[in-house]
Amino acid sequence: MKGLAAGIGVVFLSPILIAGTGMMLASSADAVRSHSSFSNCLSDIDSDKVAEQVAKILDGASGKDVHVEGLDLPAEQVPNAATIVAAGLSLNVPAKGQIIALATAMQESRLRNLAYGDRDSLGLFQQRPSQGWGSAEQIRDPTHASEQFYKHLLKVSGWQQMTVTQAAQAVQKSGLPDAYAQWEKLATALQAAIARTFPSTGGTDGQDADQGKEPSTGATGCAPGQDGSGFGRIPEGSVPKGYSIPKDADPKARKAIAWAMRQLGTLYQWGGSCTDAHGPDPMGRCDCSSLMQQAYAHGGVTLTRTTYTQVNEGKAVSRAQLKPGDLIFSRGTASRPEHVGMYMGEGLVIEAPRTAKPVRITPIKDWAILAVRRVL
Repeated sequence: MKGLAAGIGVVFLSPILIAGTGMMLASSADAVRSHSSFSNCLSDIDSDKVAEQVAKILDGASGKDVHVEGLDLPAEQVPNAATIVAAGLSLNVPAKGQIIALATAMQESRLRNLAYGDRDSLGLFQQRPSQGWGSAEQIRDPTHASEQFYKHLLKVSGWQQMTVTQAAQAVQKSGLPDAYAQWEKLATALQAAIARTFPSTGGTDGQDADQGKEPSTGATGCAPGQDGSGFGRIPEGSVPKGYSIPKDADPKARKAIAWAMRQLGTLYQWGGSCTDAHGPDPMGRCDCSSLMQQAYAHGGVTLTRTTYTQVNEGKAVSRAQLKPGDLIFSRGTASRPEHVGMYMGEGLVIEAPRTAKPVRITPIKDWAILAVRRVL
């Protein structure tokens, strides 16, 4: 069982499964539990309790004192679930599709980004490189794996009218097609809890219209048309059409902005070093301050590691004097801000926003700016 069953508790393999593991293993890395093993345990999910515990994890709790029925390693599993939901929202997949994806990943990997599996199966969904799901490295990227699952799901005719199990099986083609049903209630609770954390989703289907910032004060120092609004809605992880790094930007700032843009679409990781944002290790990904630090490191400028210290880097400038490469701080207070992004010119800012969100470009009009620092 490779140690996964130990923390889950009341798990029993039926004699039929024990006898037939050699033939019955689907894509899951661990011996699949019988259909009834978890259904009784997870029949009475307290959605409010799940939401409370999920919020703790997404706010940075260690997981030591967090308990979610059916998840034995919530500190690892909840962020993976959040990635699945975030990918679904970014692709306009309805809530039911997100629930199907969550239930599938629970069955296939117990929501763990596994480096092993049956034959060449890997990752959250136990997808196989040999079956065209991507390279091994891509499959170990939870965002890629989630997007691939959704793209396959959306190609299934009538999937929205199917049960969770039927839809999951249409994508996965598992040797145990009924096994996904046992996770539906927990998947439903997780989806609602996680979706609720995305601004303006209200726990329902829809796009993240609010860019996750404090309400704009309008005091950005930008005239109309220079506040980023001219680009319209910017899909997360993308470069708005028509943008290019200003030619008159400082060469070091140009390098920093260009490097930061190459991290677009990679998921935020609190405490991540931003040294391998596209790699399989979540801790190689970026949080807001490590994105700034590594971007400027590639421009030949050394910055300290945290938002709290970066607000003291370089010199203070007014919002009316913004130049490409300036660091913009928000949330918290001017002396102790909690978030940082980099001004890109043309009224745009690049940032690593928060858990379950990708590195993205946002209009400066959505920022309540507390401080601006020029580090060149």
